Amino acid sequence: MITEIRIYKLRENTASVFHKVFTEQSIPMMKRWNVNVLDYGFSLIDKNSFYLIRNYESIDQRKESQDAFYGSDEWINGPEKQIMECIETYNTSIVDSKKLKISKTDLK
Repeated sequence: MITEIRIYKLRENTASVFHKVFTEQSIPMMKRWNVNVLDYGFSLIDKNSFYLIRNYESIDQRKESQDAFYGSDEWINGPEKQIMECIETYNTSIVDSKKLKISKTDLK
């Protein structure tokens, strides 16, 4: 298992739109596509910083999953435009899930 930690830097004054579209459209879509979302939310110290933590079986499975998800008509004709308009930049880290010092229950 691997864990992906993605940090989005949002454009000024887009946090509320991003959060609404993310929670009402993107998260339900990820559930339909069987994406294992562990946690998401705003940074405690930066109102324009948002994180998303997801688990995958492997790096290859992550690539396949994301290629299918982000290449789908559901994403492209759905929340993609609104989400992308809110994002200034993002960074992604991939870590070995076994090496994480926290458990799923710590994230609740």
